[in-house]
Amino acid sequence: MSHAAAPHAYEIKSASLPLVAFLLKTYDISVLRADLTRRLGGTPDFFDNDPVVIDLSSLDQPTASLDFAAICALLRSYRMVPVAVRGGHTHNMASAQRAGLFEARDLSSQKASPSRVETVVQEVIREVEVVREVPAEHLGAMVIDKPLRSGQHVYAKGRDLVVLAMVNPGAEIMADGHIHVYAPLRGKAIAGARGNESARIFTLSLEAELVAVAGIYRTSDTPLPPEVAGKPAQISLLGDKLVMQRL
Repeated sequence: MSHAAAPHAYEIKSASLPLVAFLLKTYDISVLRADLTRRLGGTPDFFDNDPVVIDLSSLDQPTASLDFAAICALLRSYRMVPVAVRGGHTHNMASAQRAGLFEARDLSSQKASPSRVETVVQEVIREVEVVREVPAEHLGAMVIDKPLRSGQHVYAKGRDLVVLAMVNPGAEIMADGHIHVYAPLRGKAIAGARGNESARIFTLSLEAELVAVAGIYRTSDTPLPPEVAGKPAQISLLGDKLVMQRL
Protein backbone atom coordinates (compact mmCIF):
# COMPACT_ATOMS: atom_id res chain seq x y z
CA MET A 1 0.00 0.00 0.00
CA SER A 2 1.39 3.42 -0.93
CA HIS A 3 1.83 6.20 1.61
CA ALA A 4 -0.68 8.35 -0.28
CA ALA A 5 -3.39 5.73 0.11
CA ALA A 6 -2.67 4.91 3.74
CA PRO A 7 -5.30 6.04 6.27
CA HIS A 8 -4.37 9.07 8.38
CA ALA A 9 -3.23 8.34 11.92
CA TYR A 10 -4.82 11.56 13.23
CA GLU A 11 -7.10 14.46 12.33
CA ILE A 12 -7.13 18.06 13.54
CA LYS A 13 -10.53 19.56 14.27
CA SER A 14 -11.83 22.53 16.22
CA ALA A 15 -13.17 21.68 19.66
CA SER A 16 -15.36 23.34 22.27
CA LEU A 17 -14.00 22.49 25.71
CA PRO A 18 -15.15 23.35 29.23
CA LEU A 19 -12.82 26.01 30.65
CA VAL A 20 -12.60 27.76 33.98
CA ALA A 21 -11.42 31.38 34.20
CA PHE A 22 -9.44 32.11 37.37
CA LEU A 23 -9.57 35.88 37.93
CA LEU A 24 -6.34 36.76 39.71
CA LYS A 25 -6.56 39.83 41.98
CA THR A 26 -3.18 39.89 43.73
CA TYR A 27 0.51 39.67 42.86
CA ASP A 28 1.29 38.23 46.31
CA ILE A 29 1.46 34.43 46.13
CA SER A 30 1.33 34.08 49.92
CA VAL A 31 -1.93 36.05 50.02
CA LEU A 32 -3.35 33.93 47.21
CA ARG A 33 -2.32 30.71 48.96
CA ALA A 34 -3.90 31.78 52.25
CA ASP A 35 -7.15 32.81 50.58
CA LEU A 36 -7.43 29.56 48.62
CA THR A 37 -6.81 27.58 51.79
CA ARG A 38 -9.44 29.54 53.69
CA ARG A 39 -12.08 29.38 50.98
CA LEU A 40 -11.47 26.05 49.27
CA GLY A 41 -9.70 24.03 51.95
CA GLY A 42 -12.99 22.57 53.17
CA THR A 43 -14.15 21.56 49.68
CA PRO A 44 -11.13 19.84 48.11
CA ASP A 45 -13.26 18.23 45.40
CA PHE A 46 -14.83 21.47 44.17
CA PHE A 47 -12.64 21.26 41.05
CA ASP A 48 -11.98 18.01 39.23
CA ASN A 49 -8.88 18.65 37.09
CA ASP A 50 -10.71 21.46 35.29
CA PRO A 51 -8.63 23.26 32.63
CA VAL A 52 -8.03 26.85 33.72
CA VAL A 53 -7.41 30.17 31.99
CA ILE A 54 -5.61 32.59 34.33
CA ASP A 55 -7.24 35.98 33.84
CA LEU A 56 -4.96 38.94 34.68
CA SER A 57 -7.37 41.71 33.68
CA SER A 58 -8.00 42.82 37.30
CA LEU A 59 -4.32 43.42 38.11
CA ASP A 60 -3.42 47.10 38.07
CA GLN A 61 0.38 47.28 38.44
CA PRO A 62 1.88 47.25 34.93
CA THR A 63 5.49 46.96 36.15
CA ALA A 64 4.93 44.16 38.67
CA SER A 65 5.85 40.59 37.78
CA LEU A 66 4.14 37.29 38.51
CA ASP A 67 5.66 33.95 39.44
CA PHE A 68 3.66 31.78 37.06
CA ALA A 69 5.41 28.59 38.10
CA ALA A 70 4.27 29.13 41.70
CA ILE A 71 0.76 30.14 40.63
CA CYS A 72 0.39 27.06 38.43
CA ALA A 73 1.67 24.77 41.18
CA LEU A 74 -0.78 26.31 43.64
CA LEU A 75 -3.74 25.89 41.29
CA ARG A 76 -2.79 22.29 40.57
CA SER A 77 -2.82 21.58 44.30
CA TYR A 78 -6.55 22.43 44.18
CA ARG A 79 -7.16 20.16 41.17
CA MET A 80 -7.12 22.96 38.60
CA VAL A 81 -5.01 22.54 35.46
CA PRO A 82 -3.72 25.91 34.17
CA VAL A 83 -3.39 25.90 30.38
CA ALA A 84 -3.65 29.53 29.29
CA VAL A 85 -3.44 33.17 30.32
CA ARG A 86 -5.27 36.28 29.17
CA GLY A 87 -5.69 39.97 29.87
CA GLY A 88 -2.19 40.76 31.19
CA HIS A 89 0.50 43.32 30.37
CA THR A 90 3.10 42.42 27.77
CA HIS A 91 5.91 41.36 30.12
CA ASN A 92 3.62 39.11 32.15
CA MET A 93 2.12 37.54 29.04
CA ALA A 94 5.64 36.73 27.83
CA SER A 95 6.54 35.28 31.22
CA ALA A 96 3.39 33.15 31.19
CA GLN A 97 4.22 31.77 27.77
CA ARG A 98 7.71 30.85 28.99
CA ALA A 99 5.98 28.92 31.78
CA GLY A 100 4.10 26.89 29.16
CA LEU A 101 0.80 28.81 29.11
CA PHE A 102 -0.63 29.94 25.80
CA GLU A 103 -2.16 33.38 25.28
CA ALA A 104 -5.95 33.00 25.08
CA ARG A 105 -6.70 35.99 22.88
CA ASP A 106 -9.77 34.34 21.35
CA LEU A 107 -11.34 33.82 24.78
CA SER A 108 -10.89 37.43 25.84
CA SER A 109 -12.16 38.90 22.60
CA GLN A 110 -15.26 36.78 22.10
CA LYS A 111 -18.50 37.41 23.89
CA ALA A 112 -20.05 34.27 25.32
CA SER A 113 -23.76 33.62 25.11
CA PRO A 114 -25.40 34.29 28.50
CA SER A 115 -27.20 30.94 28.24
CA ARG A 116 -23.85 29.12 27.97
CA VAL A 117 -21.91 30.90 30.68
CA GLU A 118 -22.23 30.40 34.42
CA THR A 119 -20.49 32.79 36.79
CA VAL A 120 -19.53 31.31 40.11
CA VAL A 121 -19.19 33.79 42.92
CA GLN A 122 -19.99 32.31 46.32
CA GLU A 123 -19.10 33.04 49.93
CA VAL A 124 -16.46 30.34 50.25
CA ILE A 125 -14.57 31.48 47.12
CA ARG A 126 -15.93 34.97 46.69
CA GLU A 127 -12.71 36.39 45.19
CA VAL A 128 -12.46 33.66 42.55
CA GLU A 129 -14.59 34.03 39.43
CA VAL A 130 -15.27 30.84 37.54
CA VAL A 131 -16.77 30.81 34.04
CA ARG A 132 -17.93 27.53 32.50
CA GLU A 133 -18.45 27.63 28.75
CA VAL A 134 -20.00 24.16 28.53
CA PRO A 135 -22.83 23.33 30.98
CA ALA A 136 -22.08 20.47 33.37
CA GLU A 137 -23.97 17.22 32.90
CA HIS A 138 -26.90 16.96 35.31
CA LEU A 139 -26.74 13.97 37.66
CA GLY A 140 -29.23 12.47 40.08
CA ALA A 141 -29.54 13.99 43.54
CA MET A 142 -27.01 13.20 46.26
CA VAL A 143 -28.78 11.95 49.41
CA ILE A 144 -27.35 12.34 52.92
CA ASP A 145 -29.24 10.50 55.65
CA LYS A 146 -27.09 11.28 58.69
CA PRO A 147 -26.78 14.50 60.72
CA LEU A 148 -23.93 16.78 59.66
CA ARG A 149 -21.70 17.95 62.49
CA SER A 150 -19.71 21.17 62.82
CA GLY A 151 -16.75 21.17 60.45
CA GLN A 152 -18.28 18.70 57.98
CA HIS A 153 -18.60 19.77 54.33
CA VAL A 154 -20.75 18.16 51.64
CA TYR A 155 -20.68 19.23 48.00
CA ALA A 156 -23.10 17.82 45.41
CA LYS A 157 -21.22 18.65 42.21
CA GLY A 158 -23.44 18.93 39.15
CA ARG A 159 -26.53 17.77 41.03
CA ASP A 160 -29.13 18.50 43.70
CA LEU A 161 -28.54 17.70 47.36
CA VAL A 162 -31.09 16.07 49.67
CA VAL A 163 -30.33 15.97 53.40
CA LEU A 164 -32.65 13.88 55.59
CA ALA A 165 -31.16 14.90 58.94
CA MET A 166 -30.12 18.04 60.78
CA VAL A 167 -27.40 20.32 59.45
CA ASN A 168 -25.77 21.52 62.65
CA PRO A 169 -24.07 24.90 63.18
CA GLY A 170 -20.60 24.90 61.64
CA ALA A 171 -21.52 22.34 58.95
CA GLU A 172 -21.61 23.39 55.31
CA ILE A 173 -23.66 21.95 52.48
CA MET A 174 -23.25 22.98 48.87
CA ALA A 175 -24.84 21.95 45.58
CA ASP A 176 -24.74 23.07 41.97
CA GLY A 177 -28.53 22.53 41.92
CA HIS A 178 -31.24 22.68 44.58
CA ILE A 179 -30.78 21.89 48.27
CA HIS A 180 -33.51 20.09 50.22
CA VAL A 181 -33.13 19.74 53.99
CA TYR A 182 -35.89 17.68 55.60
CA ALA A 183 -34.78 18.75 59.07
CA PRO A 184 -33.51 21.92 60.75
CA LEU A 185 -30.94 23.83 58.72
CA ARG A 186 -28.58 25.49 61.20
CA GLY A 187 -25.28 25.55 59.30
CA LYS A 188 -24.39 27.00 55.90
CA ALA A 189 -26.27 26.15 52.69
CA ILE A 190 -25.03 27.21 49.25
CA ALA A 191 -27.23 26.32 46.27
CA GLY A 192 -26.46 27.05 42.63
CA ALA A 193 -22.76 27.02 43.53
CA ARG A 194 -21.67 27.30 39.89
CA GLY A 195 -24.05 30.06 38.95
CA ASN A 196 -27.45 28.36 38.59
CA GLU A 197 -29.77 31.27 39.38
CA SER A 198 -32.87 29.04 39.34
CA ALA A 199 -31.56 26.90 42.22
CA ARG A 200 -33.46 26.97 45.52
CA ILE A 201 -33.00 25.97 49.14
CA PHE A 202 -35.81 24.16 50.96
CA THR A 203 -35.85 23.29 54.66
CA LEU A 204 -38.33 22.25 57.34
CA SER A 205 -36.79 24.71 59.80
CA LEU A 206 -34.78 27.71 58.64
CA GLU A 207 -32.17 28.60 61.27
CA ALA A 208 -29.11 28.91 59.00
CA GLU A 209 -25.81 30.65 59.68
CA LEU A 210 -25.54 31.42 55.97
CA VAL A 211 -27.67 30.83 52.89
CA ALA A 212 -26.59 31.55 49.32
CA VAL A 213 -27.99 31.08 45.83
CA ALA A 214 -25.71 31.63 42.81
CA GLY A 215 -23.33 33.79 44.83
CA ILE A 216 -25.92 36.02 46.51
CA TYR A 217 -25.73 35.29 50.21
CA ARG A 218 -27.07 36.28 53.59
CA THR A 219 -25.48 35.55 56.94
CA SER A 220 -26.88 35.27 60.44
CA ASP A 221 -25.55 38.79 61.10
CA THR A 222 -28.83 39.86 59.50
CA PRO A 223 -31.71 38.31 61.47
CA LEU A 224 -34.08 36.11 59.49
CA PRO A 225 -37.56 37.54 58.84
CA PRO A 226 -39.91 36.38 61.64
CA GLU A 227 -42.27 34.75 59.15
CA VAL A 228 -39.60 32.21 58.13
CA ALA A 229 -37.25 32.01 61.13
CA GLY A 230 -37.43 28.49 62.55
CA LYS A 231 -40.20 27.57 60.12
CA PRO A 232 -40.50 25.54 56.89
CA ALA A 233 -39.21 27.83 54.17
CA GLN A 234 -37.78 28.10 50.69
CA ILE A 235 -35.10 30.49 49.46
CA SER A 236 -34.83 31.60 45.85
CA LEU A 237 -33.17 34.33 43.83
CA LEU A 238 -35.04 37.25 42.29
CA GLY A 239 -32.64 39.44 40.35
CA ASP A 240 -29.81 40.09 42.80
CA LYS A 241 -31.89 39.57 45.94
CA LEU A 242 -32.63 36.50 48.01
CA VAL A 243 -36.34 35.84 48.52
CA MET A 244 -37.40 33.87 51.60
CA GLN A 245 -40.90 32.42 51.69
CA ARG A 246 -42.68 30.24 54.22
CA LEU A 247 -43.74 26.85 52.89
